[in-house]
Amino acid sequence: MKKTIEKIYMGIILVFMYLPIVTMIILSFNSSKSRAKWGGFTFDWYLNLASDSAIINAFANTLIIALISTLVATVIGTATCVAMMGLHKKSRSVIMGITNIPMINADIVTGISLMLLFRFLHFNAGFITVLIAHITFNIPYVMLSVMPRMKTINPSVYEAALDLGAQPFFAFRKTVLPDLMPAVIAGAMMAFTMSLDDFIITYFTKGSGFDTLSTKIYSEVKRGIQPEIYALSAIIFIIVIVLMVSSRQIKARNLATTKKDVSYASRKKLDKKTILILAGACAAIAVVGITFGGVFKTEDNQVYVYNWGEYIDPEVITMFEEETGIKVIYDEFESNEIMYAKIASDNSAYDVICPSDYMISRMIQEGMLKELDWEELPYASANIDPNYLESAASFDEGNRYAVPNFCGTVGILYNKTLVDEPVTSWDILWDEKYAGQILMQDSVRDAFMVSLARNGYSINSTDKAELEQAADDLVAQKPLVQAYVIDQVRDKMIGGEAALGVIYSGEALYTQRENTDLEYVVPEEGSNVWLDGWCITRDAKHTENALKWIDFMCREDIALMNFEYVTYTTPNLKAQELIEDETIRNSTVAFPDEDTLSRCEVYTYLGQDADALYNELWKKIKAAD
Repeated sequence: MKKTIEKIYMGIILVFMYLPIVTMIILSFNSSKSRAKWGGFTFDWYLNLASDSAIINAFANTLIIALISTLVATVIGTATCVAMMGLHKKSRSVIMGITNIPMINADIVTGISLMLLFRFLHFNAGFITVLIAHITFNIPYVMLSVMPRMKTINPSVYEAALDLGAQPFFAFRKTVLPDLMPAVIAGAMMAFTMSLDDFIITYFTKGSGFDTLSTKIYSEVKRGIQPEIYALSAIIFIIVIVLMVSSRQIKARNLATTKKDVSYASRKKLDKKTILILAGACAAIAVVGITFGGVFKTEDNQVYVYNWGEYIDPEVITMFEEETGIKVIYDEFESNEIMYAKIASDNSAYDVICPSDYMISRMIQEGMLKELDWEELPYASANIDPNYLESAASFDEGNRYAVPNFCGTVGILYNKTLVDEPVTSWDILWDEKYAGQILMQDSVRDAFMVSLARNGYSINSTDKAELEQAADDLVAQKPLVQAYVIDQVRDKMIGGEAALGVIYSGEALYTQRENTDLEYVVPEEGSNVWLDGWCITRDAKHTENALKWIDFMCREDIALMNFEYVTYTTPNLKAQELIEDETIRNSTVAFPDEDTLSRCEVYTYLGQDADALYNELWKKIKAAD
């Protein structure tokens, strides 16, 4: 009976541990993008991975980082273990304790510590910093495997070899290393696995334009989980399992050889075979990494771009590179606050950024942007609607720092099959009838905008009482909210996973194409009309290329491509004239009428004190049950 209960208990644990992974693997073969239905068996998502250059590049970077860090950590870790055997026991204990700190310490602490160290030393974040970080946390894993084995080796054999005239290194290689080799290989495989699997430390030490698989998956998931991510995650899981099983088998063999005498000749033969296999694997990994990765590729003719997620037609990037010969290093952010923090910490990390109105105002005030040379922007000068330039002047006086990119409104997207009443007010987002079916924007200003407008206050309010009331209302609403999301609201509404969602107008237009049951409205209390623009950072390293990028984005055919892909309102007059679909050209969602715009406000920068108050109240909202 006891054994039966133990088996059931273990079975439950295994189900909880591996059922989500099994589900993910199954979904990677589902032809439907929806998680709610099975559309048939397919390998399409795996095939799509093979044609995704960004994923291949990240995969190659991951392999080469893991390989080099493993080799270096293995050499250092093994040499340290050998050297420590000549120390007193207390000294060994102290050194082992210090060495194990990266392994015992929380990854986020290690990651932040290394990031601060690299900045203090003025290292450019990228391949080198990630490599050093991986070597740092891999060394303890190698030592953890090698040290116990080292303690079992009889030093008399090594000493006898020296007495017979052998040189120290030759004696070590012939008498000690063969006994150590199983532990060394096991430690190396563990280090390789940990390097492949790491996210947190890599995230804090990587630079702009450099990704490993873990950071690439994270950036993709922020925009909504796509089926390709299931396929990629399944591949990573299988690789890690194979490595872990292999490592355990080697450790088991290592333990077995300590319990029985194995001839030197057989050990040598076995080790040579293992070494040849591992050497071949390392060579293959190196070839893949160097061929497809961005590790050893350096180009002066490039531009670093930091843009919103899903905010450009990927084909446009390819066209820009082909026409100009400039390599684009492209990263994405999900909120103005995340973008600001990145640029504030390293102003030279990117050349071109795309902040929204109030953030542009803030960055101008804080001296984070570079003035534009409009003579180098002929397409921008000729094609951007003067009305939008005038609007942009409200936060960028004289249009000195930003070229309008997209604009739009914020409103409510609702599913007509799930909402059986007219949607005219923000109040519906507090209706208990829709509990668990409401999606809110995971953005400080957008969340407060909804509550402030609902109460009849300015969306740029800095009044403490008004903000506290807005925060209290959002806390009261939270039990009704399914999730605070950003780009994911689009996929959830298309899939019928929610009834109501706060959304940007461009996203709404896209969702209506995919699901005709969806309707968009700007509530009668008013909302936000926003405008974002291309800016150049103060310390941009490729200013000339940045200007070429901005002007290329303002070319009418390029602006049209981006509009059709992103579906946000384009301020490019000539691009508007090229829109063939009259339904879209006349859409009040894509191009809101004057009545709608009259009810809306543009966000303005509220100052540091107001920002601090907003953020303090936002933390209270997010922490509420």
